Amino acid sequence: MPQIFEDTQTAFALKSDAELERAYFLFKLIGNQPLVKIGAAVTNFAIKSHLPVEGLIRATVFDHFCAGINEKDCMPTVDKLWVKGVSSVLDYSVEGKDTEDPLDNALAVTLNILDFAKEKEAMPFAVFKPTGYGRFILFEKKGAGKPFSASEKSEWDRVVKRFEATCKKAHDLNVSLLIDAEESWMQDAADELVEEMMRKFNREKAVVFNTIQLYRWDRLEYLKKLQKKAAQEGFKIGIKAVRGAYLEKENERAEEKGYRSPICSSKQETDENFNKTISYILEHLDTISLFAGTHNEESSWLLMQLMEKHQINPNDSRIWFGQLLGMSDHISFNLAAAGYNVAKYLPFGPVRDVMPYLIRRAEENTSVAGQTNRELELLKKERKRRKI
Repeated sequence: MPQIFEDTQTAFALKSDAELERAYFLFKLIGNQPLVKIGAAVTNFAIKSHLPVEGLIRATVFDHFCAGINEKDCMPTVDKLWVKGVSSVLDYSVEGKDTEDPLDNALAVTLNILDFAKEKEAMPFAVFKPTGYGRFILFEKKGAGKPFSASEKSEWDRVVKRFEATCKKAHDLNVSLLIDAEESWMQDAADELVEEMMRKFNREKAVVFNTIQLYRWDRLEYLKKLQKKAAQEGFKIGIKAVRGAYLEKENERAEEKGYRSPICSSKQETDENFNKTISYILEHLDTISLFAGTHNEESSWLLMQLMEKHQINPNDSRIWFGQLLGMSDHISFNLAAAGYNVAKYLPFGPVRDVMPYLIRRAEENTSVAGQTNRELELLKKERKRRKI
């Protein structure tokens, strides 16, 4: 592995000794799969039973992986990261709700974040989840071509209005907007809607970014078709490329319903798919801008090499690297120190509302072979360097 990611002094410069110890403790816990499963169950129970566990959660897992309970609460973290040249993406991580109030609330929060982002150079992006703006079942029905009832039709119109209001504001403020990807059986409708927004608001440059999850074997093909449309119709594409977050759920549903799983058959196939896709994007940088959301060192290194090969400056505004707060600091901070565009995703929201998101992250980490071990190895190295 390239030396650039081995520099733990740069990677953990912002962490106090106490924060370094907490990170070490947390990753040791996360590395234990049975413990994560038990911990997730206990935490869910405690929250549903309204037991007073918020203080404990806040002091441990929440403060490591989240930046605060509201936008204002996140600002010290945003400022701290910016000192090291790392930008922030405030991510309102309250999982999708089924009533209109939280949907309108998610819209208000995202519009508010766009205002924050306009004022702060350290926040070049805003982000939202499609199911933050509309019920999952609506996206599913729309994607499957099933007819809406009259009330569903007006509900879907409100979803479109929320998308439109957010994309228009991002365009007017000149702040880029990342739209997350979710489960494959709701994604077609989301893709269609995001594509419509790109047509409207990405005439000069990529403002609206769709997310493609490259553990799906069909996504590169989807991107190639989109690229052809963009070239013909004169709009730009923004792509956030990630590996994907719903693996077990996707495979289980495919098996249960008897269709071919949309997921690559192996981790290696997923890695190859991711790497092929970023190579394709760099060959079409005239129409596609890239936000590479990855904790994978090899993919990050490949992207750096491709940029060099195509003679693209490290700080070219069309290419960004992204990682989550509290993870892969050895990638984020070392890349930023070398002059690349790097952004950390900063999840935030009320502690009990963000817990489902945090539990999902912990479970994902235990299922990604080597991720937790790598974090531990680097934390150990830094503890040794500091003589803790």
